[in-house]
Amino acid sequence: MYIADETWPELGDYFENESLAIVPLGSTEQHGPHLPLATDHLIAEGFAREAADRTGYLCTPTIDIGVSPHHRQFDGTMWVDAPVFRDYVESLTRNLAYHGIDRVVYVNAHGGNVEHLREVGRRLRDEEVLYAVEWMWNDSIPELVDDLFEQNGPHGGPKETAMIQYLRPELVREDRLADARDDGVESVEAADTTKHGARTYYDAIENSDNGVFGDQRDATAEKGEEMFEAATDQLVRLCEWLAERDDSELMPSPHV
Repeated sequence: MYIADETWPELGDYFENESLAIVPLGSTEQHGPHLPLATDHLIAEGFAREAADRTGYLCTPTIDIGVSPHHRQFDGTMWVDAPVFRDYVESLTRNLAYHGIDRVVYVNAHGGNVEHLREVGRRLRDEEVLYAVEWMWNDSIPELVDDLFEQNGPHGGPKETAMIQYLRPELVREDRLADARDDGVESVEAADTTKHGARTYYDAIENSDNGVFGDQRDATAEKGEEMFEAATDQLVRLCEWLAERDDSELMPSPHV
């Protein structure tokens, strides 16, 4: 169920019987010469909508601009500052709680959002407003991702390329896959910007001239579909697991 397609009486029926919502989040940031800036939020929305269709749980509109200042040197990248992002997501989630939602899955497809979604979840849980958990698609199927690609990326690499080839093939610049590989870097390790245990880089351009990693030619729509199906299955299971939990299992433990 997609919230923006429903009427308020229909949503009243949902809130009377269910208490879980799915919130997709991503970014609008560079993903190399071959993928659109929309890559992350398209992936997040794809998973969230599919999981909502399979379970009947509520899906909200996508938050499509995230914490991406580390990509700012590349034309078009958009971002909000981390405190603003956290406050916005918290406010939106409190809005869901007002309508009766008491558990939320943040379907996230941007690494830069992870720590901030975790912080928002902690704030809301500590106040016993509701329970919110962050879910990242590739973290749910790490073995499959590693099996499919010799070097999966991370950013703008073959795993994200394959996902967009499957979800939105018309947006992939297939003629730029070789450029993405040749002008990028194989891996973060290959960028050699970690010194004596310290990460010396702050911006993506310090690791990769074109902002991406891996061999994008290793991507196919078929691999994207395989990952999408496997990760969607994990997301559905997470939603069902969360819906079955008693409130006492989700709220903070009492002080020892």
